[in-house]
Amino acid sequence: MPAFAPFRALRYAPGTDLQAVIAPPYDVLSDADVDELAARDPHNIVHIDVPRGGDDRYDVAAATLKQWADEGVVVSDDAPSFTIYRMTFTDATGTRRTIVGVLGGLEVVDEGAGGVLPHERTTPKAKTDRLDLTRATHTNMSPVWGLSLASGLTEELAAPGEPVGSMTADDVEHVVERVLDPDRVARIEAILAADDVLLADGHHRYAISRTYRDEVRAATGRKDTEAEFTLTFVNELVADQLSIEAIHRLYTDVSLDDLKATLAETFDLSPAPEPTPAMLKQMVEEGRLVLLTPDGKATWLTPKPGAFDGVRALDGAYLEHALEGSPASVSYQHGLDEMVATVASGDYTAGILIRPTSLEEIQRTAREGLLMPPKSTFFTPKLRTGFVIRPTA
Repeated sequence: MPAFAPFRALRYAPGTDLQAVIAPPYDVLSDADVDELAARDPHNIVHIDVPRGGDDRYDVAAATLKQWADEGVVVSDDAPSFTIYRMTFTDATGTRRTIVGVLGGLEVVDEGAGGVLPHERTTPKAKTDRLDLTRATHTNMSPVWGLSLASGLTEELAAPGEPVGSMTADDVEHVVERVLDPDRVARIEAILAADDVLLADGHHRYAISRTYRDEVRAATGRKDTEAEFTLTFVNELVADQLSIEAIHRLYTDVSLDDLKATLAETFDLSPAPEPTPAMLKQMVEEGRLVLLTPDGKATWLTPKPGAFDGVRALDGAYLEHALEGSPASVSYQHGLDEMVATVASGDYTAGILIRPTSLEEIQRTAREGLLMPPKSTFFTPKLRTGFVIRPTA
């Protein structure tokens, strides 16, 4: 089982207006978002996490972080700690909920070694940016998100830790609390050491940590440095600790007539009403998908009896099976309003609304060592960057 270790965290100094300096993760930020955040405060974390400029931008980011430490903008914990991280929000179904997990250092294990498990096939993505930033700053900035298969973590995290700070963004309240007590630190370590951790978000970040770890091992000849771990938020894999939304599909490189004809081999097509949030709930209740076309029309896609026998109960897997051999190219979009607007733009042949992945399928993935199709799950809310910086050297 993977080790999960406390570390001496770098944090913004007490009294800092976290609303001004905390940011969404780098991989959801547009250029305009980065501009706005950078202008919000000279110490906003994007100045380091999303550095601008030329080939020296990572070195500049490292120098900036050092300057912040020298000036007391960020300060180090006196001893290794864990950080409890709570997110309170209203989910897509209108339910008020709080997700609670812990930020620590998750052991970096070799691919296929077990202990830390991927849950879906990943799409190709450039890794140079995050690796170059880690090399230059010797830190982890945006955490990986892991799901613990062990029981008891939620209960252990129920009691508050030492308040560190809070902020609200996009109607989500983010609260962080430090855990320094050695007994509580040991209990958290023991719980997480009892079973595997399933990667929910940040597969590429975790892969980069392997490369960085191997570079440090080669340079130092050691296997006991901080590079053996990477910054990770872990919460328990139980229903009330997860908010999962769908990542819908967009198709190009195929005519609409051909796409419909191919889908008709495995789905019954029938007229559907205008897409609304209520439709998303209806899709789950009735076991149907929805085809959206640029003319604004919606069509129910109801699986034909027996068409998907032997196929995993995942809409992404259903569509891969239905379109096998089709020339259609797929891309991905989260959000109902965003899907409707994107399809209406005419840049795509069509879009298909799919249902969120069930908790049962996520658990099955973990226990059977299976992989879901790419972009099968969208875990919400997104973790913020800047509450904790984890030194790797």
